[in-house]
Amino acid sequence: MTTADSARIPEGVAQDIEAPASSQATVAPLTGDPAIVGVPTFVVGSVMLGLALINYAPATGGALPIIIMATGIGQLLATVWSAALGQSAVAAVFAVFGGFWLSYAALLTGLAHGWWGVTTATTVHTVAAFLISWIVIIAVLTLASLRLPLAFTLIFVLVEVALLLVLAGTVNGSPGLDRGGGIVVFAFAAVGAYVFAGSLSVATGGQPLPLGRPVIT
Repeated sequence: MTTADSARIPEGVAQDIEAPASSQATVAPLTGDPAIVGVPTFVVGSVMLGLALINYAPATGGALPIIIMATGIGQLLATVWSAALGQSAVAAVFAVFGGFWLSYAALLTGLAHGWWGVTTATTVHTVAAFLISWIVIIAVLTLASLRLPLAFTLIFVLVEVALLLVLAGTVNGSPGLDRGGGIVVFAFAAVGAYVFAGSLSVATGGQPLPLGRPVIT
């Protein structure tokens, strides 16, 4: 790899994700770490979701402005930035979570206003089907992350656990399971905050924080 090639490879969290494909050429004259935008906007939406699940604030009230205007838009910006750098894996992660947050906001808003033609009798199955769909893709994402630093796999595992708890709470009408899901949401938000701190440290000239060894080497 030449000096010029090295200069084009972004530093930080995104570089850790893309390490196995570091030989790919950068396709645009951009630099930087998309995680500096994608991770904190993911964290703030996660904290708000956790607060809604533990019934501190209504999901259709305070959660939606943050989820749509901060988290959803932030994930899309990080997706475009990653794609412009040629970082396919990073773009995929942010696109998946961007899809989750925006579709979650659309689901809540639509159910509250009767946009989707969902009757009261079918609301539980509708929400359950939404959760099952995302449980499947997050499971795939978790398996694919086993070659990444452990911090990323931990986030995906905790997201999967939170979705399973909320699904069980939805089907069984159990606020306790929903609160359990909220606690797990706070846990993956905390790991995300740690990842963001490492990315911000690198961006400001400091040292990266350890993210753990890959599960599969």
